[in-house]
Amino acid sequence: MAEIESILAEEAAQELALLAKANRRFAQRYPGDRPDRQPVHTVYGGAHLFKAETSAKLGQLALRSMDGFAPDPFTFAEALDLPGRESLPTDDAGRKALVERFAADEAGLRAEHYLRWLPLAVHARVRTKLEREAVEDFRIDFEDGFGFRPDAEEDEVAVRAATEVARGMAEGLLPPFIGFRIKPLNDELKLRSVRTLDLFLTTLVNKSGGTLPDNFVVTLPKIPVPEQITTLVRLFEKLEKRLGLEAGALKCELMIELTQAIMGPDGASNLPRFLEAAEGRCVAAHFGTYDYTASCNITAAWQSMDHPSSLFALNAMKLAFANTGVWLCDGATTVMPITPHRAPKGGSLTPEQEEVNREAVHSAWKLAYDNVWHSLRNGFYQGWDLHPGQLPIRYAACYAFFLEGFEAANERLGSFIGKAAQASLVGDVFDDAATGQGLINYFLRGLNSGAVSLAELEAIGLTHEEIQTRSFVKILDMRSRRTGG
Repeated sequence: MAEIESILAEEAAQELALLAKANRRFAQRYPGDRPDRQPVHTVYGGAHLFKAETSAKLGQLALRSMDGFAPDPFTFAEALDLPGRESLPTDDAGRKALVERFAADEAGLRAEHYLRWLPLAVHARVRTKLEREAVEDFRIDFEDGFGFRPDAEEDEVAVRAATEVARGMAEGLLPPFIGFRIKPLNDELKLRSVRTLDLFLTTLVNKSGGTLPDNFVVTLPKIPVPEQITTLVRLFEKLEKRLGLEAGALKCELMIELTQAIMGPDGASNLPRFLEAAEGRCVAAHFGTYDYTASCNITAAWQSMDHPSSLFALNAMKLAFANTGVWLCDGATTVMPITPHRAPKGGSLTPEQEEVNREAVHSAWKLAYDNVWHSLRNGFYQGWDLHPGQLPIRYAACYAFFLEGFEAANERLGSFIGKAAQASLVGDVFDDAATGQGLINYFLRGLNSGAVSLAELEAIGLTHEEIQTRSFVKILDMRSRRTGG
């Protein structure tokens, strides 16, 4: 048999060489998910309002909203219907005892009654997150969040916002990810967009001493044709050369907001063409829920993140960008957690007004929570936030999503690895080999979101070295080598 195979391989040497080229092209285009951290959200804010302290200020406002409308874990759990809410005590004495138990022996409570522990853990971890790093990614917006203003005003804001970014760099005030969104590169706005791009980046590089912030991107909205992306890349090249930046330093983020992005005039998807046009500079693709549904002629009352048209576009993005290393980001909840009543100067609200305010905020919170959960369930681990009151809900949904299934996933993974990737039956769930990688991805995403810690993953038997491989197959191989299998 070996001799026959050898002869055939020699006879087909030319065909196999062509196949090798095709395989290399495929591997280059689909390198797999990037190993670095993906933010769980992007906060969009008008460029005219941006200051170096904006992220810190948003964190303070987020904490004020959380403490004002969910001052304890029980109110928070009830407002969002968190997993485990039904198991929580309803009487004051029982709640007090549970809070004291959580504070004194969190690990014991977790082991003894996971569902009682979970809502308290979510509440505590959200508060800690808001205190430490409320904003992971911020986009300084010169498009919808800024609107159409006189050229002189946009010029002034571009310079001022870039100066604030440079100050934020110097003083360590910026979030881990940051960028700015220009207006579209259509014929009507392209000159305005190019001018803002030039003013912002020139000012930033000059003020910062020739460097860009970490994880810095330029967001291009409302793209109908690949040529707009190609043009942006050419603009990047000219700016890099003039400003003394390293070639390839400027990265872009693509907004998928128009039907023409999903299907071109030839009936094929434009999304792979968009990626090719970016020439390796595209780091993310963001879905614009409301612009996209509007382009589908859906009326405002029915535009939503779970509308069938939105789901179709999101699935198209999944198909086009899977394994390319491009991060995907879902859209925003546009119902803001804003109170309808404000206390008069020197006065106070009536109990009835306070209750109306609480119900309005909780209703908006629940909608945002359900939308984030829907995104996570469909494999979109990043989304937009537009208001500081949405930040607690973003983290609550992420943490609850990953913590709810943590114990079951741990059991399945342990069984799976223990049987060296042979199909196994745990309870009534039957796992196949692909699920092994899916379970690893679950833990990696939980770690990335901040829902679980490295110590928690190590406690369930995943070593730091194994986690870094990001590969179920490699983990099995490492364990096999250690045991001599």
